[in-house]
Amino acid sequence: MTTSAEAVAGPSVRTTGRRHPKAIGLVIPTVILSLWELAAHQGWVSAVFLPTPERTIRSLFEMIRDEGFLKDVLSSLTIVVESFIGGAILGIGAGVLAGLSRTADRVLGPTLDAIRHVPPIAWLPLIVLWVGIGPLGKVVFIVKVVFFPVFLNTVQGIRGVQKEHIDLATVLTLNRWQLLRRVVLPGALPSILVGLRYGASLAWALIVVAEGLSGLKGIGFLIFRAQALLMTDQLLVCMVVIGAIGFMIDFGMCRLERRLLRWKRGYDGA
Repeated sequence: MTTSAEAVAGPSVRTTGRRHPKAIGLVIPTVILSLWELAAHQGWVSAVFLPTPERTIRSLFEMIRDEGFLKDVLSSLTIVVESFIGGAILGIGAGVLAGLSRTADRVLGPTLDAIRHVPPIAWLPLIVLWVGIGPLGKVVFIVKVVFFPVFLNTVQGIRGVQKEHIDLATVLTLNRWQLLRRVVLPGALPSILVGLRYGASLAWALIVVAEGLSGLKGIGFLIFRAQALLMTDQLLVCMVVIGAIGFMIDFGMCRLERRLLRWKRGYDGA
């Protein structure tokens, strides 16, 4: 039997979710690929600057077979994972401390704000001088990049916990640890996950910069080398791989966010 709400909404609202198949996300990439194919084969752009898609695909397999491309990608991913874990732990820890304690916030706030406003790329030469151009320097650089969005979103999430929930916890005589575990962290979790998702994206984006400016291996080094030697096919391979891995990282973080926040349902869009 049809309920009154369904009668008012009508069939068009109930079937809205079925109107847009997931494949709709492939429309723009298909258009871009078609324009690329057309421009390359029609000679609108010199092959030096825009090789054909077929040539780019061949370059991918040649790089995998002859140049250890997968090892460079794995090297970059390893640094990103290590740095992300370190930056996330430090960011959440410092954020919880500053969010729960006004004194800690006053002590940490001015210094961290000053450091945060120095662009990440400006820190890279100093980090290289301190620890060299090896993996450690890149880890330090990416940890700093990840730390701040996680820290700021953790503080914001804790400060956004409803006061009524804190008051209720006080009435129920929860101790400090119980308050943190049962009230504060669950309430702040949506904001913390936003910081983690943003930090993961920044980590992957800026490892390319770090490796390009201070490295001898990794996908960032390859993309800068390809640019210097006018190997546009390899440059495009690196760009596509960077974009694909970045998409998968963000997709994974989004799935994790949905899983951890399945109790918090919001508006999914029309």
